[in-house]
Order: sequence, then C-alpha cells, then structure tokens
Amino acid sequence: MDHTAPIYENVFGISWLSFNASTVLMTFIACVIVFIIGVLASRNLKMRPTGVQNAMEWLVDFVKGIISDSMDWRTGKTFLPLGLTLITFIFISNILGVIVMIVHGDDLWWKSPTSDAGITLGLAGFIIVLTNYYGMKLRGTKKYVKGLMEPVPFMLPFKLVEEFTNTMTLGFRLFGNIFAGEVLLSLITQLAFLLVPITFLAIVPMMVWQGFSLFIGAIQAFIFTMLTMVYMSHKVADDH
Repeated sequence: MDHTAPIYENVFGISWLSFNASTVLMTFIACVIVFIIGVLASRNLKMRPTGVQNAMEWLVDFVKGIISDSMDWRTGKTFLPLGLTLITFIFISNILGVIVMIVHGDDLWWKSPTSDAGITLGLAGFIIVLTNYYGMKLRGTKKYVKGLMEPVPFMLPFKLVEEFTNTMTLGFRLFGNIFAGEVLLSLITQLAFLLVPITFLAIVPMMVWQGFSLFIGAIQAFIFTMLTMVYMSHKVADDH
C-alpha cells in the first residue's frame, strides 16, 4: 500500500513514547459502536423480542454455546460478558476497514484497528493475563501454581513458554487475516483507479472481496472468542 500511518512520536517529550493516531481513533470508534449496540439491544426489553433485541439474544445463545463447549456452565457463566464483549468488539473492528478506507494526504485514517499488530497482541496479552488471574481466583493460588508443575516440576518452563506462544498465536492470527484482507482490498481499489475506462470491471471483484472479508471478520471474531474460552477452561477447570 502507498499510504502511511499517522504516527505521533515523542509524546509528552518522551523519546520512546509514540502512537498510531489512526489506530487509537478507530479503536475508540469500535468501542462506541459496540456500546451503542449494547444500549439499543437492552432498551425496552420485550418478552417476544424483535429487531436488535432478537439479534442480541441470538448472539447471547451463540456465545453460551461456545462457553458450554469449553467448560462447565456453572463456571463458564462468569465469562459470558467477556465472550459477548470480545466477539462484538472484534467483529466490528474487523469490518470497519472493509466497509471503507479513508486516506487524508498520504496517511490512512479509517481502517480496521485489528489490522494493527499492537492492538491484536495487546488484546491477546490481556486475555492471557486474565486467564491466569481467574485461574488463581477460582482455584486458589497454591493449587493453581501446583497445577503448573504437573505431572512433574520439570514441566514448569514449558508451560511458561506456552503462555508466550499462546499470546503470539492468538494475536498474530487475528492481525494477519485482517491486515492481508485490507492489503488486497487496497490493491483492487488501486486497480479501479488505474484502469479508468474499465473501472466497472474492478468493482465486481472488489465487492466480492468485501463480502468475503465480512465472512473472514466474523470467523476470526468467533475463533478468538472460542480460543479465549478454551484457554480460560484450562486455567479454571480442576480436571486440566
């Protein structure tokens, strides 16, 4: 892609502190959209749901199924809000850059925040920390630490390495899929501008790829949520 990122360096005069303004902006927008969806879905609740409430109840049942497949529901119901937040936030974040991409000057401002590795790795790191926190909270610190050294204490270094690899795979999988989709969409758009006489020919593959990217965005949101619950079950369940 020919565009660049609006990077602000030396924030507050700190030489090592910098951030991508586009990523911050789009993350905020994704959070606002998720909040609005939550408000709309929870207002004027009816016994016979329609519209947004009906869609949200379907999503709740869907996330319940993901959790129930990973752990006992008596334990897993604690993580229903987490699962709902993850799947909606990641899906909205994934599709923001598919709908439209806005470039101001040479800087790309409107994109999917999940096409930034910093966001996906940060989110993955937060999930790994959260799974360890609930593992200690629900099982007790002593029992949890003992579980890290089972079946033999020699396994402890390997399990610590596993935490690192889980973070990397969880974050990079999401980043790679969304970033690759935006790159190809950008290339198709450039093709449309270069071949002005037959621009309509480029519109067809662009629309097809947008539809496919929506599907990929949904699949990646599901995979991230599912793996989160699998990792969580490994930490909180006594039989793991």
